[in-house]
This record gives sequence, C-alpha cells and structure tokens, in this order.
Amino acid sequence: MHQIMPPLNALQAFESLGRCGTMSSAARELGVTPSAVSQQVRKLEDHLGVTLLERTGRRVELTSWGILFHKEITKAFTQLTHSVRALQRARSDSGIVLTALSSVVNKWIGRRIFEWRDLQPDADVRIIGRDDEPSLTEGHSDFRITYGKQAEVHVHYSALYTDWVVPACSPKLLGQRVLASPTDILRFPLLNIEWESHYSRPPQWEEWAGMFGATVNERRSSLFFALSSNAIDAAVNGHGFVLAQLSMIEEELQAGLLVVPFDVRLPLPESYYLAWNRSAFEKPYGKEFHKWIVSIGRKQSILSAPDERVSASR
Repeated sequence: MHQIMPPLNALQAFESLGRCGTMSSAARELGVTPSAVSQQVRKLEDHLGVTLLERTGRRVELTSWGILFHKEITKAFTQLTHSVRALQRARSDSGIVLTALSSVVNKWIGRRIFEWRDLQPDADVRIIGRDDEPSLTEGHSDFRITYGKQAEVHVHYSALYTDWVVPACSPKLLGQRVLASPTDILRFPLLNIEWESHYSRPPQWEEWAGMFGATVNERRSSLFFALSSNAIDAAVNGHGFVLAQLSMIEEELQAGLLVVPFDVRLPLPESYYLAWNRSAFEKPYGKEFHKWIVSIGRKQSILSAPDERVSASR
C-alpha cells in the first residue's frame, strides 16, 4: 500500500492545480510558490510513470491521463473532507443519541430519563424509538436498548435487566367484584402480546393459567397486540387483563390506573440488553450516561423479580 500510494503533498498539489487551472492560483491556495507546485506534480508523474500535464511555456493543460486521474482523486479528497467534517461534528456535538424498542421508550426509559436530566442538566440526550436494530458502527446512535439475542448483532453489549410479567387490569374492569382466586382472572377478557417472530415471546396466558392447572377460554383471549405498550394502554382503558411487564407499569400502579389482584409473576425468557458504540464514551457525558443507565437497569432487575419471602410462602 505504501509503495502504491503517491506522497500526499504531491496529490494535493495536482488536485489544486487541476481545479484552479494555473500554477500561480494553486500556489496561492496551498500557500507555497508556483515552482513548489510544479516540483510536486513532477514528483507525482515520476511516481505514477505517466505524464499528467502538457507544458507549453507558462501554460499547462491536463493530459488525458491527467483528466482521468484528477477526476478520481477529486472524489477521494471530497470524501476525505466529508469524513473530517463528520468527525468534527461528532466531537463538537455534546448530544447523546439513545435508541430503544418502542415500548421501552414509551413505558420505561422515556419515563426515567428525567432522573438523568436532574443529574446532568447540561447534557443533551435524543431518544429514538425503533424496533429494527440500528447499526451502531455507522455513528448515528450511541446507545441501544434491545431484547434477547438481537443484542448479538452489536459489537459491545451487556445485560441490562430481566423483567417479569404480572396480571394487571384497570380498577373499573373489576368494579365491585371480588376475586377469590387467581383463576377468577381467566373469566375476564384477556389481552395478549405477541412480538415479532425474531424475539423470544413473552409469557402467555396459557402459561400463567397452567401454574394453577387451569386453561384459557379462547373466546376471552381474542385480542393480540404487537407492542407491549399498546396492550398496557388497552388495560388502563378497562378492556381486559394484561400480563404486563413490571418495568412498564410502575407509574400506572402508583397512580391507581392499574391494579394487580394477585401478584403471581412469570419471567421473560430473555433479558434486555444495552449495546453501545465505543466512540460514545468520547462524547461529553458519554461515560456518565453509560454508568447511569446500567445502574437503573440493575435496580429494575431487583424491582421486577418477585420477593423471595412472598414466593416461599406460596
């Protein structure tokens, strides 16, 4: 590679000469003398073994080889300029870009990001909800929250938290009715969550009912949602019970919009993961943001898991 590549100064001199049209104009642009430009171009010709310029007195014109070569190196210098500017923008931009699964944005990280703002009020964060996996190596995103094996498409990732589901509904769905046992839940409309096939599906009502030796009436389990957040919203509006992820219903439980008549939990088959681009740590607040999001993920794992004392008493 080093033997093939001509000296960079020679390439710059020839690119400038071809664009400016004269030795003197190229010399002014480069801050050197016309003779220095001429010398660099001759050095380039010697290196390539072709004549790039027709020299007639003080006039110079590109040969056919010169026209071809100038066209190609112009593309290279243009791309190099774009690359430098992209790097400068990335270095000067303090904004952190986080992408996450849509429901995670709506019901988890989008709610907790205000804690980060209180800790670092000068740090800009852009949150993007998307369910397809972005390429972190392209530099458009710094961090990514994803689920299960989808994390393996990234270079750097670690487990963030493991979530559990619990049967939840709106108080208005129950009205004055008192549930005597967990299986009484199965008499109500049941809202289902079915993710896309490349994700390990969350626990289903059949699994939950099976814990009590019961079955699910298909007529009461006919609504399916691709997004967990949509199913949770439907439950809030009184349309049925949902096996809701505890990470996503904390605010609804605190506000009384949802209730859990029987705290019988099932774990998701896989964990959520945090992936990142190494260059994110070079951004202002990048390392701090990574540390913060890992810490809230660790707390979420503890909050979602069932209390061992309660589990042992069942």
